[in-house]
Amino acid sequence: MAQHVETLVIGAGPAGLTTAYTLAKAGRGVTVLEMDPVYVGGISRTVDYKGFKFDIGGHRFFSKSKEVVDLWNEILPDDFIDRPRLSRIYYREKFYAYPLKAFEALANLGVWTATKCMASFGWAKLNPIAKPTTFHEWVRNQFGEKLFSIFFKTYTEKVWGMSCDEISADWASQRIKGLDLAAAIIDGVKRSLGVKAKPGQIAGMGEGSPKTLIESFRYPRKGPGMMWEACAEKIAALGGQVRMGRKVDGLHYDKLAKIWTVSVTAADGKKEIYTADDVVSSAPIRELMQAVSPTPISVFHAGELMYRDFLTVVLIGKPQKELPDNWIYIHDPSVKVGRVQNFRSWSPEMIPDGVSTCLGLEYFCFEGDGLWTTSDTDLVAQAKREIAKIGLMDPADVYDACVVRQHKAYPVYDDAYAEHIKMIRLDLKMHFPGLHLVGRNGMHKYNNQDHAMMTGLLTAENIIAGETLHDVWEVNEDAEYGEAGVSGAREALRSERLTPKKVAA
Repeated sequence: MAQHVETLVIGAGPAGLTTAYTLAKAGRGVTVLEMDPVYVGGISRTVDYKGFKFDIGGHRFFSKSKEVVDLWNEILPDDFIDRPRLSRIYYREKFYAYPLKAFEALANLGVWTATKCMASFGWAKLNPIAKPTTFHEWVRNQFGEKLFSIFFKTYTEKVWGMSCDEISADWASQRIKGLDLAAAIIDGVKRSLGVKAKPGQIAGMGEGSPKTLIESFRYPRKGPGMMWEACAEKIAALGGQVRMGRKVDGLHYDKLAKIWTVSVTAADGKKEIYTADDVVSSAPIRELMQAVSPTPISVFHAGELMYRDFLTVVLIGKPQKELPDNWIYIHDPSVKVGRVQNFRSWSPEMIPDGVSTCLGLEYFCFEGDGLWTTSDTDLVAQAKREIAKIGLMDPADVYDACVVRQHKAYPVYDDAYAEHIKMIRLDLKMHFPGLHLVGRNGMHKYNNQDHAMMTGLLTAENIIAGETLHDVWEVNEDAEYGEAGVSGAREALRSERLTPKKVAA
């Protein structure tokens, strides 16, 4: 027999849980279905391996949205710590502070290469590519060909597994828009001289600009999973439900009754049927649209959407010389690893004995490719070789390790994705009212945790109002979010409400 709920939420990540929590607080009936049998939080979960805790990618807590900061403080009032931010770039066997220190970068690159970088930058500004359509063209226009080849090309192609000439310029404009090279150089000189920026002023940015380079950030003392575990508990306390190990098999919309019927398979193999007035989905659009009936016209567009997958090899070793970095970007093409996380620097409570070194080597891949299908044993051996080459840990000191694979970590911005999303949105609006898309994979938008939360919050407000008060798709475009860290979070408490464009119902 079908169980009826006012709103059914697919996915217990930041977007889905924020939606459910907001609805539950308003007294609405809500049930969350999560495919993972153990963890809530999606990509923002905290994995536990023999007491060692680690993120899937690392998640700082910062936002210029008052609503998001308020939600964090409301859900997890007593468990945030302030952490210093330190990250570096590893390129051609040398480390660069990030944000860059001008004199250090000059010494590492050499005067001749640095001169060529500046000449290339000047040439790009004098001879820009009109209407850049690819990541390569966009970055070349902003920074010059030489800097593109040094600090953007290798790392970006590791992340996406495709040429920078195949990646849409939308990706660059969304993620690094606003960075001013001249201002960054001035800031780099100041950093080299030990001059700290004023609060709210950002390396390479104007005040209030969306892309910032912070010196500290807030973080739950036992990882971001603390936030989402607490959120799930609060949803249950408010009368909602979070059901784990539930895989959605199909969604059918009855246009006359205006009711959704959702079929689900539980972890034990049993079948469940739910009916709902509204369905909120943070599941990948490709799989969602293939499960909807009557078959959407745009199912073919959804089938063309691509995702980049991700795996982390965690190396646990004897105490090393203190490594201050939170993470290190690996731009060097001689190794496959793309980024290294240092979990103890995120929070000492991530390390059960308080002294071991725990590093996460992140590899970007496609599900089913050679890297993804490599055995855990071989992946650990490769990670040991590469961490030795980089010089961060002696393989002989590694006494334990594990591998965590993450499906669909990043929605791919190829040259056709925008048209596919446009057609899917039009199809849903015309034929499937009451199906709301939220979050990174739910909207095929590479957004941050706070962006995902905002899509869930605004979607819940739309459902409660019974009309479209907010265009949720504008969150990433109109909202000026920034990596403002602790100071930005405090400033957000005093700032005015962030409200994306209102649209007609």
